[in-house]
Amino acid sequence: MITPGKNYVVGIDIGGQTAKMGVIDRRGNVVGETVIPSNKHTDPSEFVPFMAEALKGLFAKLGVEDQILGVGAGAPCANYRSGTIDNAANVTWANGRIVPFANMLSEALDGIPVALTNDANAAALGEMYYGAARGMKDFIVITLGTGVGSGIVIDGKLVYGHDGFAGELGHVRVIRHNGRACGCGSVGCLETYCSAPGIARTARELLETQIDTPSVLRDIDNITAKDVQEAAFAGDVIANQVYAFTGRILGEALANFIAFSAPEAIILFGGVAKARGLLYEPAVKAMNETVCPLWKDKVQLLFSELKDSDAAILGSSAIAWEL
Repeated sequence: MITPGKNYVVGIDIGGQTAKMGVIDRRGNVVGETVIPSNKHTDPSEFVPFMAEALKGLFAKLGVEDQILGVGAGAPCANYRSGTIDNAANVTWANGRIVPFANMLSEALDGIPVALTNDANAAALGEMYYGAARGMKDFIVITLGTGVGSGIVIDGKLVYGHDGFAGELGHVRVIRHNGRACGCGSVGCLETYCSAPGIARTARELLETQIDTPSVLRDIDNITAKDVQEAAFAGDVIANQVYAFTGRILGEALANFIAFSAPEAIILFGGVAKARGLLYEPAVKAMNETVCPLWKDKVQLLFSELKDSDAAILGSSAIAWEL
């Protein structure tokens, strides 16, 4: 039940580099937003008050200090049931520890209730209510950014699992022998190949093994996924090989994901997904070559229809209306 006079909720998307925060009205409009760095602190007792002050400043700017019903936050390795962020390898202040984030932020915001979910689950909710998955009851959102996450919706409901951690598809092992070490402690995880750092690493490896192949990437000291993407769009041979390799690995993994939930669509979201066709063609090809014939050519591969920040912010805000 929505409390009278409480006309707004907050949606937060916590990533490895930044935390994006927005105030949302009852119609789903983002009426104000701000972004803060999420990688400048190593202790949650310092980061959470920093975030709270930024939010209070936003509330004051919008004149809604007394009209916030609640806060919904999406974060890597977030547990919806416990309100904690558990050992998030890509978050400096949550790596190697369990952070009672929901309780800490609520206290820092003077008692405003806070609910927490996985960042990819938040993106899935955003797509279901406002984006590419409108009207769908069975779909998967794959977030491709600093890490790789997923939000799984079956029969119109997010899948959380008995412990709240269902859907960590970025940590499915895709390379069983001589795979890359992952921050989760395993090796060969999808995240180590299809995340932004994974793409940059693939580029460096190809540059080392193909020393006679010209590439603009050779002139860049610290290659990023954005560098690779720009080079690929410009026709760089090495950069296009990176996306062919990344798309194939992603497509083979998607074929396995299809087998357990038979989704209508898989939606790609995040900075890496901006590569669009560079990823799409090799991913769809590998997906349909690998998937069980029951689902061959039946599952759509789509891209998010929302702005970079909006899907996760709107999705995480959806759980705040229930507080």
